[in-house]
Amino acid sequence: MVEQQMNEIIQKMTLNEKIGQLLQLATPFFKGASDKGEITGPMTGMGITDEVSQNCGSVLGASGAREVMNIQKAHLEENRLGIPLLMMADIVHGFKTIFPVPLAIGCSWDLDLAEKSAEIAAKEAAVSGVHVTFAPMVDIVRDPRWGRVMESTGEDPYLNSLFARAFVRGFQGTNLTNDKNRVAACVKHFAAYGAPEGGREYNTVNMSERQLRESYLPPYKAALDEGCEMVMTAFNTVDGIPATGNKKLMRDLLRDEWGFDGVMISDWGAVKELIPHGIAEDSSEAAVKALQAGVDIEMMTTCYVDNLKQLVENGTIDETLIDEAVLRILKLKQKLGLFENPYRGADEKSEQEYILSVGHRKAAREVASKSCVLLKNQSVLPLNRCQKIALIGPFAQNGDILGPWSWQGSYEDAVKMDEGIKMKLDPSLLTVAKGCDIETGTENEMNMALNVASEADVIILALGESSAMSGEGGSRADICLPEVQLQLIAEVKKLQKPIVAVLFNGRPLDLHGVIDQADAVLEAWYPGTEGGAAIADLLFGDANPSGRLSMTFPYSVGQIPVYYNYFNTGRPKTSEEYVRYVSHYLDIPNEPLLPFGFGLSYTTFSYTDASLSAEIMNSEQAITLSVSITNTGNVAGEEVVQLYIRDVAGEIVRPVKELKAFKKIMLEPNETKEVSFTITEEQLRYHHENLQFTSDAGTFIAYVGRNSQDVSALTFKLVK
Repeated sequence: MVEQQMNEIIQKMTLNEKIGQLLQLATPFFKGASDKGEITGPMTGMGITDEVSQNCGSVLGASGAREVMNIQKAHLEENRLGIPLLMMADIVHGFKTIFPVPLAIGCSWDLDLAEKSAEIAAKEAAVSGVHVTFAPMVDIVRDPRWGRVMESTGEDPYLNSLFARAFVRGFQGTNLTNDKNRVAACVKHFAAYGAPEGGREYNTVNMSERQLRESYLPPYKAALDEGCEMVMTAFNTVDGIPATGNKKLMRDLLRDEWGFDGVMISDWGAVKELIPHGIAEDSSEAAVKALQAGVDIEMMTTCYVDNLKQLVENGTIDETLIDEAVLRILKLKQKLGLFENPYRGADEKSEQEYILSVGHRKAAREVASKSCVLLKNQSVLPLNRCQKIALIGPFAQNGDILGPWSWQGSYEDAVKMDEGIKMKLDPSLLTVAKGCDIETGTENEMNMALNVASEADVIILALGESSAMSGEGGSRADICLPEVQLQLIAEVKKLQKPIVAVLFNGRPLDLHGVIDQADAVLEAWYPGTEGGAAIADLLFGDANPSGRLSMTFPYSVGQIPVYYNYFNTGRPKTSEEYVRYVSHYLDIPNEPLLPFGFGLSYTTFSYTDASLSAEIMNSEQAITLSVSITNTGNVAGEEVVQLYIRDVAGEIVRPVKELKAFKKIMLEPNETKEVSFTITEEQLRYHHENLQFTSDAGTFIAYVGRNSQDVSALTFKLVK
């Protein structure tokens, strides 16, 4: 019925009106916008006429109930058929209440909290007039030089797939049409954007189809299986063809094989970028290739608007391709209820009620607390509230803790480090000094910091990267802390006082000069609006660190890409003794500094009595792995029990281990819980030489433990 109604609208549309639906423009191009007329930079040369904007189908970056309603009202007054606009924006890890960056949320290993963060972001965005968010980003990331690792939940296909589903559930809910406090989700970036050569933004991606299907595609598929409404194309090449013009990837795999019939949108300018990529001579050819690949909406370039009409008239493009794209766009508008209520959930009163509400900030504080990872602790943490504390470093009083893609977030709303600590102790016990800026410093700043530190019992160093050093366009070849901060650590170390380093960053860092100098290291990532409060909760023991790394920390940039689920070689390094002709480095270890799944607590856990219910399984009969976990410390804590499996000999080389399941459990002191995992034949499948997804009979090793390295091994066989 819906499709019939939308087809009736399409039959009434002129070709220009259809093509207009395929264009997305930024807010300044629309009447009713508060910044109407402020078209600057590359936008000035786009040649957008009033007729084009009147036919346009969607808006990029509009928000605020009044703003959105003004734009929609002005548009409906001039659009001939009264077709409403879709309002889309980058609501990645919060709208106004900013949650930790997705990489940090991945380190929580808490799917319920991830879903809650997306639900709150959706509510704040929806009442502000947003209909679609460009999230979740589910790209597998294995190279921390790439700035956008902060936008992914990590390096593992299984874990990323679970988080992809959780974020989609949070954004969209169970009834997108009737729940006006939800927004449509757009999974990105399809596909394999997270594997650029050299870790350099927008760079070439080169991998086999098997690797693509095995490691990189599962999280996108998981998001779509959860009902994600939209897909965004990637900037990179896939098998030599840019994703935005890649028919095999987009139409053959995504649409035909997977059955996705939702809206596909290009990333900003990606259709026109087919020209510098070298697969289109001009904008006309770019339009042909993108449309034939299945791209419905062109974001912020005009290849479609400038060329599709002529391409239809000269027979190069069949108008039915345009009709298909328009139908998908109109069906999404109908699903969101925009034809009946073009303003959907936009409501100025609700904005005042929901945005940055006490409940939302409380949730942000909890997520931030669960996302921080304790990397080192030599009996320094938690802190004593009677100690004199020196808080030193460029993040001591810095609101730049929200991270990239905090579109509506405000530094002024963020709880800073000093503010969080002052909530926990007599303010007279805290002294603060910057010591240096993030990348520069003066001798006077250093001396002031050392004077403050010399009077303290314990020193907290608040260090890290500015948000501009991460995110899109934020690739770094050197992923150490800036030299001025390493100098600050070295000088403070000379005072021979306990040092706690708190790190704010969007990627795994090379921690030499930090982890070897500090007595405790807390990885806070970009923790969001309630970051300072959450960190103080952890530093003073009001919360117990429970985060576990979802991305490996390299020993050196020379190891990159480094990840836990690697392939063995024919000459693996198997001992600490020097042997030249094995796969190793002469100057650094093969092992990373900190492995996937790693994280400390204020308590300790022991693993005992690991066992399998049987040593032989088949496709009909699963087996169970059980292990007892005991809290052997003095405080309650959460442990993430992790299950990995290795296929000892496959038709295709298999990873040394793969995460297959995990459980996060809370244990009181001296409490023991038995944790069980069911191992099924389906978990043992992989893509074979012919790309069939099946398992092999043979020997397998199940590993259970606290991270990907610290595990116990149990062997079983699959028979067929």
